[in-house]
Amino acid sequence: MSEPKSTNITWHKPVVTREDKEERNRYKGVVLWLTGLPSSGKSTLAHEIERCLFERGCSSYVLDGDNIRHGLNKDLGFSPEDRNENIRRIGEVAHLFADAGVIALTAFISPYRADRNQARSLNEPGRFIEIFCKCSVEECESRDPKGLWKKARKGEIPEFTGVAAPYEEPLAAELVIETDRYGLAECAEQVVRYLEEHDIMQRAPQS
Repeated sequence: MSEPKSTNITWHKPVVTREDKEERNRYKGVVLWLTGLPSSGKSTLAHEIERCLFERGCSSYVLDGDNIRHGLNKDLGFSPEDRNENIRRIGEVAHLFADAGVIALTAFISPYRADRNQARSLNEPGRFIEIFCKCSVEECESRDPKGLWKKARKGEIPEFTGVAAPYEEPLAAELVIETDRYGLAECAEQVVRYLEEHDIMQRAPQS
C-alpha cells in the first residue's frame, strides 16, 4: 500500500526539528535494522547494543519481533502477506523514532529483501543501517531457546523461516555480524565502532 486511504490530511512540520535534537544530543537518530534467521541472536544483540548506547548517554529503543506481535501487530500471522505488512509497519515506526532523534533498533527475521529495502527507503542515506546477524542453520538449531526449530522440523509450525519458508540474505548490509563466531560483547562492539566511525555518535573518551 503506497498511498493512504484517508483524504483531506496534511503533513505537519515540527517546530523542533530532528537537527535541533541531534545538535543537543550530539548523536544522530538512525535505524539499526537487525535481520537474520530465528535464533541467530538478533534480540540478544539488539538489547546488548542498547545497553552500550545507554552507557554512552544515547536514547534508544528496541522494537522486538515478539513484543510487537503482542500489541501493534497482534492481528498479523506469518503468511507472506502478513510478514510484508508486519515489516511495513515496523519500518514506519522505526523511521518515526529516528526522526525524533532516537536510535531505533529492530530485531526481526524480516526474511524478504524487498521488505527490508522498503524500510530502508523511508530513511535518508546513512540513516538506515542493516545488520545481518549471520549464523549457520546448524548453530541456530542447536541454540533454539524457544524450541521453535524443533517444532518446525516436526511440522508443528507452518511457514517457519529456515524450514518451510525462505530467508533471503542481505546482499549489501552495512554490517555482517557473525554471531556464531564472536561473543556477545564483541558483536555489540562491532556495531558501536561502526556508529563512531560513521559519525553517528561520538567516540568514547580515551582513559
